[in-house]
Amino acid sequence: MGNNGPVTRPASARAPRLDQVCAAAVEVARDAITEVEPTDIGDHLQAVAEGDRVVTHYFECRMAGYRGWRWAVTVTRVPRSRHVTICETVLLPGPDALLAPGWLPWQERLKPGDLGPGDLLPTPADDERLAPGYLLSDDPAVEDTAWELGLGRARVLSREGRAEAAQRWYDGDHGPDAAISTAAPAAARCGTCGFYLPLAGALRLAFGACGNFYAPDDGRVVSADHGCGAHSETLVETSETPVEELPTVYDDSAVEAMTVSRAAGSVEAAEPAEPYGHP
Repeated sequence: MGNNGPVTRPASARAPRLDQVCAAAVEVARDAITEVEPTDIGDHLQAVAEGDRVVTHYFECRMAGYRGWRWAVTVTRVPRSRHVTICETVLLPGPDALLAPGWLPWQERLKPGDLGPGDLLPTPADDERLAPGYLLSDDPAVEDTAWELGLGRARVLSREGRAEAAQRWYDGDHGPDAAISTAAPAAARCGTCGFYLPLAGALRLAFGACGNFYAPDDGRVVSADHGCGAHSETLVETSETPVEELPTVYDDSAVEAMTVSRAAGSVEAAEPAEPYGHP
């Protein structure tokens, strides 16, 4: 028995042949660019075969702000005809074109500090960081408050929202790896500081607010293992060094008697002598 496999040979894909009539229609393609001034169209760059009797002509774009872009005009003709027609005209970026950055939704473009006075930042209804406040929360503090007062916020932080905030705080400037924290003494951690105000709820064990007026983190959320030199138990030990007695510079214990006389001509000869007040 012989091989009963397919006897047909697969057709090989061949590159389209450049149609010479369409390739020669450079001026026809140039005249098809009517959206801009003629001065915005530069030199003819190349002609590329797109298919049978279909050719795209590329022209340099000289419009301001479009460095590296090219005008692309596709032309074609019917078989046995020498009349060329226009298929489409479009402006395309070239290999070294100056392109705008990729589009991002506004939620992803926002950075901390972008929100200014008077700005409004609406929160999406499906924000995974929030959960409806009327649902039971896995945060004991939220549950106790809601049941006790019978009130609650419309939405509260979800488990994902708390985890995201905790990780961001921990990795930020108020976590254990901050420069001021690594430079502080090993024992000067916020969790043991008297100025440390623990947060309520599930974040209580890991985060709190600094209440030290002189600390650089005053009024900010810090991790329990953050630290600085303004720890409440930081004590500066001063060694009592005896003061050395300075040597005597001069001795005024002895008094040397000296005779005081008037210089000649300082007073009139007839003027009586003044008493000096000592024998």
